[in-house]
Amino acid sequence: MSERSQSVVYRMLDHIFPKAPDFFRLLHEQALQVTHTVNLLVDFMGTGDAEIGRQIKRDEHEADNVKIQNIHTLNEAFSTQMDREDIYRAIMDLDEIVNNCKDCVNEMDALNISPDRYTYEMAAALRDGCQSLSAGFTQLGTLPSEAAVLADSARKSSRKVEKLYRKALAELFQGDDFLNMLKRREMYQHLDRAAERMAHCANTLHDIVVKIS
Repeated sequence: MSERSQSVVYRMLDHIFPKAPDFFRLLHEQALQVTHTVNLLVDFMGTGDAEIGRQIKRDEHEADNVKIQNIHTLNEAFSTQMDREDIYRAIMDLDEIVNNCKDCVNEMDALNISPDRYTYEMAAALRDGCQSLSAGFTQLGTLPSEAAVLADSARKSSRKVEKLYRKALAELFQGDDFLNMLKRREMYQHLDRAAERMAHCANTLHDIVVKIS
């Protein structure tokens, strides 16, 4: 077969069987976006800086764009390197981490609540877990066993947030300022929900490792 004929055949095959998008890369890039937002959340909880809070809200819009693009790519993909449902769950859970960060900052602004020691520690644990997730998705296509270790690390960070959440509530409900109790409980709950989503995403990452190994 001539070089020209081979080129025509390859183009026809590419049209009939297009290459699968690199979902390893796409999930890693989305996880990096989430980590950036959570890094900002830690800074916000450490300083209470309103400008950082506004940046978190802007980040949420960017995260939405990444989610929409990844969902579109998944819907249009002829084939994938991983189970489609796993990819979808990872995309949505990563996005919900950012949504909960944004909701926490929004409610703190609306209710005029300042950060405290627990919000900072919960955000810091959330950051550690998201860094593990990002690193895990990086390793997924080349070193799945390491990705599984990093998924477990993210789950441990999620459990740390949960413990801090329970400790914060126990301390919060010692007094009699019931309005403050209700306001701060909402703030803590958003961070706890973000950690729960992080744990779901870590479970999905581990499921992917099992299926591709």
